[in-house]
Amino acid sequence: MGLLENDTDPTTQLHHPARCEDAVKMSMHPARQAYVEEDAQVRTAYFLPSAQTLHLAAQGTPRPTLKRRPNIKELQDVAMEGISLADVPLDRDYLMPSSVPGQANERASDVLSQFDRKRRAAQILVPTSDRDIKAALRSHGEPITLFGEGSSERRDRLRALLFEQQEAGGEDGDVRMQEAEEAAGDGEEEFYTQGTALLLDVRRDIAKYSLPRAKERVAFQRREATIPLKTHIESRNKIKEHLKGFELYGSQTSDRPVSIVRFSPNGQYIAYGNWAGHVRLLEVPSLEQKKAYRGAHKERTTGIDWSPGATLPGSTVSSSSVNFASGGAGGKVQLWSLDDDKPLRTLEGHTDRVCRVAFHPSGRYVASASDDTTWRLWDVNTGQEVLTQEGHSKEVYTVSFNGDGSLAASGGLDSIGRVWDVRSGRVIFMLESHIKPIYGLDWSTDGHRLLSGSGDGFMKCWDVRAMRESNIIAANTGGVTDLRWFKGTDGPASGVPLQQTDDGEIIPKKASTFVVSCGFDKNVQIFSADDWSHCRTLQGHSQPVFSTDVTNDAAWIVSGGKDRTVKLWARDDQEGI
Repeated sequence: MGLLENDTDPTTQLHHPARCEDAVKMSMHPARQAYVEEDAQVRTAYFLPSAQTLHLAAQGTPRPTLKRRPNIKELQDVAMEGISLADVPLDRDYLMPSSVPGQANERASDVLSQFDRKRRAAQILVPTSDRDIKAALRSHGEPITLFGEGSSERRDRLRALLFEQQEAGGEDGDVRMQEAEEAAGDGEEEFYTQGTALLLDVRRDIAKYSLPRAKERVAFQRREATIPLKTHIESRNKIKEHLKGFELYGSQTSDRPVSIVRFSPNGQYIAYGNWAGHVRLLEVPSLEQKKAYRGAHKERTTGIDWSPGATLPGSTVSSSSVNFASGGAGGKVQLWSLDDDKPLRTLEGHTDRVCRVAFHPSGRYVASASDDTTWRLWDVNTGQEVLTQEGHSKEVYTVSFNGDGSLAASGGLDSIGRVWDVRSGRVIFMLESHIKPIYGLDWSTDGHRLLSGSGDGFMKCWDVRAMRESNIIAANTGGVTDLRWFKGTDGPASGVPLQQTDDGEIIPKKASTFVVSCGFDKNVQIFSADDWSHCRTLQGHSQPVFSTDVTNDAAWIVSGGKDRTVKLWARDDQEGI
């Protein structure tokens, strides 16, 4: 017992596990001892049998079961036990090399932030219909279209706009878009009101008038389609060369800026109105005043149009009957003759300024476009208001009938043009690509091409048959204020058949071969209506030009503007085409 207590028996020391290991270490070389210590640590880490386990086995004690060596994954799991992946910090504050030479490197945090913004923006719901997209953009005070922008780009622009508003206000984009769609749907909803018996009779009368004319026009165009393309090109090239010879012929001053000028059907008179509310008649080519009408309008005279048969030889329209109409401030439409200096009849109904007036091809009706957001149809013979047409969200500035008399086009400050079937009252086509107010509309003699001029500086040609925009013409810098299509005297509605050469070849018609426009750039422009090439710029006004027109023989062009002048343009030989 004493030996065990004093730990002096070498045999007892060898059988004691701890002391046995110490003894072994003391008898080892230092290098071998370091290796053994490292091996012991490895055995401990990998659950290998220790020296104590071996000592128990030597005494007959049952040997414990050897544990399986864990793999690397299990060791990593043990090392990460108690640590959440969400708590592991991510280093995003480093620069990512740019793939573009010369471009600065971007931080990873900025790139990831952009990805996150795009992801959240993609979750915003936007309409798929282009009409609804434009309505939503308009409701947010944005332009409905940009130059060269397609429907997909317009949809992306709306999504970006909604996302910016969502970030700024912290609002839900889905809810905002739903409200915008509901508002757009309410704005596009069509409604009808019961018309009067007079309106029904007028629609029937217009249908009876337009259908035979449409039949004649189609027959005319079928024969015209047989003309070889080479013949058309040669004819158009001659007309282009002729138009290049226009120069300033004469000028007449006015006491106030001239807002509207229109040639009489025979080309011998110019009716013009100014900002003083006056209506006056000038002779061509002397520009001498023939008549000054009294009691026209209390302020600006902004619209004048001649009756289709006025001043023409053999016409049923006499000089003492209604020859032309005017509109202006105060909401009145005045009907004038050539004999009396007072209006024959005053048409009242508009609550705001009348901007433009247009006679129906039959001469029995006249339309007026007004700042009260409506255009109206009047019976010339009775003076009754036949139709009050709504549909525009802002002021209606211009209105025009096609040659058949079946369609009417209207446009205004909402930048949208509408084509109406006058026989039914329905909208059959909408002009929706202008981004500023529409100031001018005019139809080609073919009955299906419509020209629009806008404050965005562009003229656009629309094919009503194909229901599409066919051409875009950069016309006047700063905005187009007026435009006129050369009507000629040999169009489908003129009753004049296509002429032939001595060899029997059909000669192309001259009607609708060119157009004239004017605008805030102080110029009058002439364009070919074939390839829409620019033919001539007429310079002479010192301030914006508000109105222009061309005679039916293309011998004269007139313009009036803010510089208080009416100017007449012609070739040196004063010949038409």
